[in-house]
Amino acid sequence: MSDEPLIHDPDGGLPRLVRIMQRLRDPQTGCPWDIEQDFDTIAPYSIEEAYEVADAIERRDWDDLRGELGDLLLQVIYHAQMADEKDLFSITDVIRSVSDKMVARHPHVFGDETRDKSAEQQKADWETIKATERADRAKAGVLDDVALGLPALLRALKLQKRAARVGFDWTEIDQVLAKIDEETRELAEARDTLDPAKIEDEFGDLLFVMVNLGRHLKLDPEAALRGTNAKFVRRFQYIEQQLEAIGSSPAEASLEEMDRLWTEAKRAE
Repeated sequence: MSDEPLIHDPDGGLPRLVRIMQRLRDPQTGCPWDIEQDFDTIAPYSIEEAYEVADAIERRDWDDLRGELGDLLLQVIYHAQMADEKDLFSITDVIRSVSDKMVARHPHVFGDETRDKSAEQQKADWETIKATERADRAKAGVLDDVALGLPALLRALKLQKRAARVGFDWTEIDQVLAKIDEETRELAEARDTLDPAKIEDEFGDLLFVMVNLGRHLKLDPEAALRGTNAKFVRRFQYIEQQLEAIGSSPAEASLEEMDRLWTEAKRAE
């Protein structure tokens, strides 16, 4: 076929990948699995690939990052191909859209505005431009386009940042800490009622305000929790290793013994 040279050309670049996806989705000669997919079924893979990119970066595995970025790019091509089949838009439209957006949001680079401003001021300008874009798209509500599909911690952070732009925010960290105390008491009170829905509601409130504390401390709650997860894995693996050395395992050890090894791991760090 006329496209085979491109498909097998290692230097074919983006056109090669686009053509590969077109062939995979071809109703007559494509892959049955790929043909069956739609936006809803592919979306979870797109989210998963984004997390795998972040994981490769956190592990500083640059060879793996190269591959994971390719997998993430494939998701973009996949969605664009499905959209093209429905006459919604093409990959060219996607590229044009993001290129136009980057030029419009960087007038200090591509326009006549001065670059003589701080990164913080440039970030504020970026948000102002985004707010104008939302208004042009008739997104009137402050929270209208904070994506529902975001991970809960990230969405909480974005909701809070958006509300803070219009003044709905605490001015002092101590106010946030006081709110944490209040929500902790309310969670304890809900626990005593044994009402699962109430307990879940109050637990959610506590998580939400903890995200708010991270924001006021200029911390990324998602990054902070990933760090703690990694720390937990390291310390628990130390427990497993030490127990294995004496012919034991976590399932056989007492809580006191594992807690002692946990403290050892903590001190070693």
